[in-house]
Amino acid sequence: MTKRKSDRLKIKWVRSGIGCPENQRATIRGLGLRRLNQVVERPDTPAVRGMVKKIPHLVTIVEE
Repeated sequence: MTKRKSDRLKIKWVRSGIGCPENQRATIRGLGLRRLNQVVERPDTPAVRGMVKKIPHLVTIVEE
């Protein structure tokens, strides 16, 4: 079975984590984001969706 392109999420870090609680900064790191405006591609799973939902003010999902 092959993975379709839609089975992936492109997540972009758009706002700084300075002043945010430590658990939100840990979520940013857990998604693999290291610097501002970086885009990472992650599998579209409930766990990843939950991480994005926890920090919607810091990240966006890129549509392409």
